[in-house]
Amino acid sequence: MAGARTKKNDAGANGAARRRLVIVESPTKAKKIAPYLGGGYVVESSVGHIRDLPRGAADVPAKYKGEAWARLGVDVEHDFEPLYVVTPDKKSKVTELKNLLKDVDELYLATDPDREGEAIAWHLLETLKPKVPVRRMVFHEVTEQAIRAAAADTRDLDSDLVDAQETRRILDRLYGYEVSPVLWKKVMPKLSAGRVQSVATRIIVERERERMRFTSASYWDIAATMDAGADASPRTFPARLVSVDGARLATGRDFASDGRLKSSAKDVRVLEEADANRLAAALRERDFRVASVEEKPYTRRPYAPFMTSTLQQEAGRKLRFSSERTMRIAQRLYENGYITYMRTDSTTLSETALTAARNQATALYGAEYVSPSPRQYTRKVKNSQEAHEAIRPAGEVFRTPGQVAGELETDGFRLYEMIWQRTIASQMADAKGTTMSVRIVGTATSGEECTFAASGRTITFPGFLKAYVEAVDAEAGGEADDKQSRLPQLAKDQGLTATELSPDGHTTSPPARYTEPSLVSKLEELGIGRPSTYASIIKTIQDRGYVWKKGSALVPSWVAFAVVGLLERHFERLVDYDFTAAMEDELDRIAAGHEQRTRWLSKFYFGGDTGVDGSVSRLGGLKKLVGTGVEDIDAREINSIPLFDDDAGRTVYVRVGRYGPYLEREVEGTSQRANLPEDLPPDELTTEIAEKLFATPQEGRVLGTDPVTGHEIVAKEGRFGPYVTEILPEPEEPVDGKKTSKARKPKPRTGSLFKSMSVETVTLEDALKLLSLPRVVGKDPESGDEITAQNGRYGPYLKKGTDSRSLDSEEQLFTITLEDALRIYAEPKRRGRQGTAKPPLKELGNDPVSGKPMVVKDGRFGPYVTDGEFNATLRKTDSIEELTAERAAELLADKRAKGPAPKRKASTRKTKEK
Repeated sequence: MAGARTKKNDAGANGAARRRLVIVESPTKAKKIAPYLGGGYVVESSVGHIRDLPRGAADVPAKYKGEAWARLGVDVEHDFEPLYVVTPDKKSKVTELKNLLKDVDELYLATDPDREGEAIAWHLLETLKPKVPVRRMVFHEVTEQAIRAAAADTRDLDSDLVDAQETRRILDRLYGYEVSPVLWKKVMPKLSAGRVQSVATRIIVERERERMRFTSASYWDIAATMDAGADASPRTFPARLVSVDGARLATGRDFASDGRLKSSAKDVRVLEEADANRLAAALRERDFRVASVEEKPYTRRPYAPFMTSTLQQEAGRKLRFSSERTMRIAQRLYENGYITYMRTDSTTLSETALTAARNQATALYGAEYVSPSPRQYTRKVKNSQEAHEAIRPAGEVFRTPGQVAGELETDGFRLYEMIWQRTIASQMADAKGTTMSVRIVGTATSGEECTFAASGRTITFPGFLKAYVEAVDAEAGGEADDKQSRLPQLAKDQGLTATELSPDGHTTSPPARYTEPSLVSKLEELGIGRPSTYASIIKTIQDRGYVWKKGSALVPSWVAFAVVGLLERHFERLVDYDFTAAMEDELDRIAAGHEQRTRWLSKFYFGGDTGVDGSVSRLGGLKKLVGTGVEDIDAREINSIPLFDDDAGRTVYVRVGRYGPYLEREVEGTSQRANLPEDLPPDELTTEIAEKLFATPQEGRVLGTDPVTGHEIVAKEGRFGPYVTEILPEPEEPVDGKKTSKARKPKPRTGSLFKSMSVETVTLEDALKLLSLPRVVGKDPESGDEITAQNGRYGPYLKKGTDSRSLDSEEQLFTITLEDALRIYAEPKRRGRQGTAKPPLKELGNDPVSGKPMVVKDGRFGPYVTDGEFNATLRKTDSIEELTAERAAELLADKRAKGPAPKRKASTRKTKEK
């Protein structure tokens, strides 16, 4: 036992064994390490942070409420002293920890081994105010050996790390509380700005702007199938036309975003469709010969072990996990002793890990597949996170995925397997092979010399690829490292024939939207933020409504365009990539002890001679930057995004209004507006779509007049979907002159459109039917209760008193008879899955996790995808027709990650405390 092992060193002054309180963040971790330490230790968790800056006015203690700085929670006039308060939900935890301290001789603060963990330890120290000695206990994996070693080798709290983390916290508070109110005044309420979140949003907005400006270009070439003869293996292979009479043919990379050739490509030839067809015909039945063969050895080194950013990127590409989900699963794996600490910028492995990986690779693949010497991967880390090692399986001997399969849930197993594979592969031998580049020449009947190119790659020794192959970003394209394309053995001047010559047209594509993996890569490339915060940043910009997902692509909202536009025009330095990255370097100087926290904060906020030229400090500080000129910002200009000119030369704008974005243009001196669908990506808003939206005015499409009431019937797009309604005449003014209250005014009839209807196609006849609902089907002869057919939020149903029964289709609302209704009510009421199963709307193949068939069904909340175990509602951007198996699997994986919904607790009355 741990207590017995250290008993000699643990004796107190009176000879009794010393007792230590060990505080970690997580209850899971506390439960896991307690048995490793033994009886001389009490292990308890703080359940994360126990105190923070006030979240609102209610959290500010009474004695500070009158202070001018209380809103910020930071006293900027007195050394930027932060006001930390114990969060209400942690007060009982603090009491519990203080009580435990009374019975121990020493306190070990064993929070996470990074800046944030160091800060949590400091907050515990400041709040608990222990009267016993305090030590900092640090470990990077939750194994018995690591925990015992950490307990035997403690240290003091690192004040530089604490200062670095607290500076970031105060800096983010100053930034958010000073800049966000500008957005409230000039864009819309409840928006937020953040030091890294605003820059991340700008990156996504800039990519969408590139896509909106993009002009597609077209070019042609010829795809050929060459035949090397009966003795060749393979006999046929693909080739493509690359030049005509020595002039290189244009490819996609030769065109700029405006659809024109780049200046560097002035000598290339753009082949038109007619020329491609003419050349293909002129080359048929002609002889070809090999003009050149170039063969080179191919070597691919293994990938480095995972660090935080590469783990998020690869889990996104290979497993379709969001960054947040990846980190949540990795946290569980770490706390339960399966992997090392998952917030790290290091790619190095300890000597123990190197030995474990090499031994396992040798046992599984053979000695020839292992690198002759241990591989270490060093990198120049910008904005380094303090952790000593890459993310790898925990322990001195790595457990294989097969050994842990029975202990882990599906997602945890898949992530562990990927980490294990990557770690083992990092110590394996290089992959080797050959690449071949061939040029083939033929002369057309027109006399033009046409050159075709073919390339191949053959892997002769897979090396590390036998254990792990990195995924390719689907949005950006690319080729997997293990992909082979074999060419036959060819010699110069060898004769060939073309069995097929097909003119092939191409169009250039706009730059791909960012996905979570590619955004993480971009942030890391720019040196913005820290990889440990990327998951929360990506989640925040989605939660705030700045970004939404279309499949895996990140699409900016029009609100994001307005916010980024305001920051770029009036607070450029706050969203400048280079200055944001430089600020990270300055914060790292504080962590290294080369800069004093209060001095740096003072210069950042009030101005001073710190930072690079043009930094916020040198421009007079954040307070001056945000506090001057705000009233001069033209809110209408900021919230007006010019798109294009229509056919009449009128500029079409997107206006960001308080209730959402809309289209506007001026027609003959009058403003014309149109609603914008929420799920329409900005770059897909073309002139054609804009005209269509303008053709459906905000007041609705007039369908005609109700012959019974004489009221005008219109179809509209609403927040909750398309609907029809009637326009009621304005009520006459009462004789006493009093205005009629809203409650007493008659309400117009409304009816939601069926799923088969649209605002553009619905007819007056359809609308009158919808407005006739609820429809009286008849009376129950036994009870005398009226039975009605109604269309509700969860679909069509029958209602009799308080008893409702679902109908199979919307059409039944108008066709069901009293006899049919009575038959439905005569049957026992069926709930949930007891009802008659409807046929699926779409079948999508098997789920990669459960192995069960995925189908799309129509549910009470709309269409959803299911594998029989989990149901995932389709998002507003998912259409049944375009839903792919990959997207369905992603939706199910997200649902699976959240786990089953918590069961509702029976409501209990609580006695009010007096």
